[in-house]
Amino acid sequence: MFTPTTGRFTRTKTGTLAVALAAALLCVAQGGEARAKSKKDKTPPRGVPVLWRDPGAVSARDTFTGPASGVTRASLRRVTVIKTEEGGYSPKFRVRDAAGRTWVAKVGKEAQSETAAVRLLWAVGYATEINYLLPCAHLRGAAKLPKDTERCEGDGFTNVRFEARPAGVKRAGEWKWDKNPFTGTREFQGLKTLMVLINNWDVKDSNNVLLQTRRGGRSELDYVISDLGATFGKTGGLPVFWRITRSRNDPEGFSHDRFVEGVRDDGRVNFEFQGKKSGMFDDVRVEDARWIGSLLAQLSDLQLYNVFRAANYTPEERHVLVSAVRGRINQLVNLPRARSAGR
Repeated sequence: MFTPTTGRFTRTKTGTLAVALAAALLCVAQGGEARAKSKKDKTPPRGVPVLWRDPGAVSARDTFTGPASGVTRASLRRVTVIKTEEGGYSPKFRVRDAAGRTWVAKVGKEAQSETAAVRLLWAVGYATEINYLLPCAHLRGAAKLPKDTERCEGDGFTNVRFEARPAGVKRAGEWKWDKNPFTGTREFQGLKTLMVLINNWDVKDSNNVLLQTRRGGRSELDYVISDLGATFGKTGGLPVFWRITRSRNDPEGFSHDRFVEGVRDDGRVNFEFQGKKSGMFDDVRVEDARWIGSLLAQLSDLQLYNVFRAANYTPEERHVLVSAVRGRINQLVNLPRARSAGR
């Protein structure tokens, strides 16, 4: 307030409170407007939803190259880290190669299992990320990594998964397992069956991504599982001495895990699965599990071997994994028919 005797403005407690209250109200109003505007501007991505495309002759699929077929690989003369990607189990870096292209490089235990899992899903028609694995890569400017990170060629990193970030593809948020356009379809049930088959115990919405692109003159939204690193290991069971018994990228552990328990009278498959969202798999019916099994069964042992060769597993590990995956495929194909009527 203005004080006549001094000719100066002074602030009383009442005046201070009034100013503070006015400022607070202004902040609330502006915050509300910002939230309303943010909510209004956040329109859902547009495009035809796509989960699965007919793969044609599965037996002719190139499972070594997989979805990276026709994609120019990273120019390794100089790969520079732009930033560290947050979240997830494994260290990830957004990098730029010598040709100026952008990739996300994943280092660590999940790089191999994810590379293989993507190829298996792609082989039978599911939309996936575009990736490939390098046995050794040098990433200039990579942050300090855990001591157990395997190194190669001096300052290089062993088994680095490169995931493409094509200019014409927009990452348009995540999709939910319990709310999507494909719920209950044969293709969606087949995808859930595949998650159990590869022991993906880290099934959660934040690992899913919508990829918006244009194909054939129309906008499409690919429903993709972006993080498949927690695969080809053990899903766990009862804790052993209070230790978590799950694992990832563990060929021996994967080969000893159980897969199908049997078939219920109502035609649903009983899976042995101890991962996240385990209840989600309770509604898979025999006919849907057999359908995805029939597609997988068209893959030769050589194609399965190439899935794991692309991920740089040792020859011994490849044989263990191929045998385990083939055994699980056979379980799907040979599922007994339900004793009661179908759907």
